[in-house]
Amino acid sequence: MASLAEQGVTILFKADAEQMRDGVKPWAFIANGAPFHEGLLVRTDAVSVESCLKICLPLLHERGLVVPE
Repeated sequence: MASLAEQGVTILFKADAEQMRDGVKPWAFIANGAPFHEGLLVRTDAVSVESCLKICLPLLHERGLVVPE
């Protein structure tokens, strides 16, 4: 995440206790690129942090960001 932040991307992970209790995808990942990457917004809701990363990191890579393994 530090590498993405150094490239101007703001990352937010959220765990929603209410959704976790209800068995609904409680984790959210949001990546926003302003001001360096105008219009960049990648977001997903998933069952785990790992699932969020599996979905979103390839999308960030496709948009030209360096995503470490």
